Amino acid sequence: MANKIINFGSLNIDHVYTVAEFVRPGETIACKEYKQFCGGKGLNQSIALARAGAPVSHAGKIGTDGLWLKELLDKDGTDTTQLQVIDAPTGHAIIQVDSKGENCIVLYGGANRSITPADVSAALENFSEGDILLTQNEVTSVPEMFREADKRGMTIVFNPAPMTDEVREYPLELVDYLVLNEVEGAALVDTDAPRDIMRALKERYPRAQVILTIGGDGALFYQDKEIVHVPTEKVKVVDTTAAGDTFMGYFLASLVAGASLRDAVQSGCKAGAKCVTKPGAADSIPYKSEVR
Repeated sequence: MANKIINFGSLNIDHVYTVAEFVRPGETIACKEYKQFCGGKGLNQSIALARAGAPVSHAGKIGTDGLWLKELLDKDGTDTTQLQVIDAPTGHAIIQVDSKGENCIVLYGGANRSITPADVSAALENFSEGDILLTQNEVTSVPEMFREADKRGMTIVFNPAPMTDEVREYPLELVDYLVLNEVEGAALVDTDAPRDIMRALKERYPRAQVILTIGGDGALFYQDKEIVHVPTEKVKVVDTTAAGDTFMGYFLASLVAGASLRDAVQSGCKAGAKCVTKPGAADSIPYKSEVR
């Protein structure tokens, strides 16, 4: 499908608190356990791509407090020559994980929110037609990424997470693969039923191949104008934190390796199911050998 992948994405330090139930307004609770992990949707997806066997370059920004995140990317074989270290705090997340394995997250953007259009132009300078741009919604200058990549004839893959009102104003008509979950899809088209979300997104963005992940039920995609459902295996859920990022990495790695769309979605579902059986974000992303 492509020559090279550049993931222009966030890098975070995740502070994870295990709780019986999520804290409510005005309430103070004690957590059962605290751990620190590396995270950020961008970093997670680069790690998933690398562990799935795809060559990926990561572009983004960290502070000196996040140098260990760069070391982790290097260890998994991600090209970090486009990763800048700046004088600002690295992005971080406060994550609660409840007894059911569900999570809720408060995000601080930090260095991730300092990416400029000039940074985008510089990072994409060595990429061209047939290459892939992957990005999410935790960094700045996303619209400029789309326009610059489109100008270069690149394939644009977008994961609109976390969903914000600004996403509606992005030039989404330039996106080739729109990969999102039910919550994100519902926020984008104001409808709740998964198949209605699929139809509304396809009608609004005809260029995009829409892939909708539906949690433990797998994922939906279009084939020959029909919505196809790919189920996922049932597993004991420990932590869902990086499931969507794992899906994205394995899905895209499979496409790049020449798999059909169905097989690529299936690969993403299988890896995502493996991911939720472990705690943490990047640490829970499986290696290719585990997914097999």
